[in-house]
Amino acid sequence: MVSQALMLDAEEGELLKEPARIGKMGISEAKAFAALKSHSEAERRRRERINAHLATLRGLVPCTEKMDKATLLAAVISQVKELKKNALEACKDLLVPMDDDEVKVETYFDRTLHFKASICCDYRPELLSELQNAIDALPLKMVSTEISTLGSRLKNEFVLADRRNKNALDDAGAIQLLTNSIHQTLTSVLEKGSASPEYSPGTTLPNKRRRVTFFDSSSSSS
Repeated sequence: MVSQALMLDAEEGELLKEPARIGKMGISEAKAFAALKSHSEAERRRRERINAHLATLRGLVPCTEKMDKATLLAAVISQVKELKKNALEACKDLLVPMDDDEVKVETYFDRTLHFKASICCDYRPELLSELQNAIDALPLKMVSTEISTLGSRLKNEFVLADRRNKNALDDAGAIQLLTNSIHQTLTSVLEKGSASPEYSPGTTLPNKRRRVTFFDSSSSSS
């Protein structure tokens, strides 16, 4: 009986015939043949998947029909970076909760001194009341507040104004002291939620994303 052994071409991933030889194929040879055949088919399917994905990428990125694989991947990376940059620019002025917990406070003048403060963290049922109590304890009036949620994440932004006249806080040291006080107040609310044993980060809001803005009626005066 004439039998032919097969060998695997490492570059092409295909089975090639070896010169014919006389003899009965033993059990070990049959197993080796089956393993080589299985490996060859797996390699063929893998190459087909890769080529299919590359074809998809060529359709998503312009002017890539004649690019080799390495150049195509470089073009895709560049395109993704550009899209990410554009997305960040588009969201720059939007109130969108991020993944990291944070507290920010900055100042600006609009006829009088204003503080723009924000807190971003996981939502919990008592969070809004805690924030309200914390803000009420400050020597400032709330001009507006804006809330945005995304999944279990919440971002609350406040605009606060000095209760006194526009010249009351001309001293840079006093402004910095009040800025630090706002930051510490919001940070304490943030840390309280992290330390709460009954708080579950999995708590989600009723809607995937909800955004609402409130304005204090006194903000339109003066």
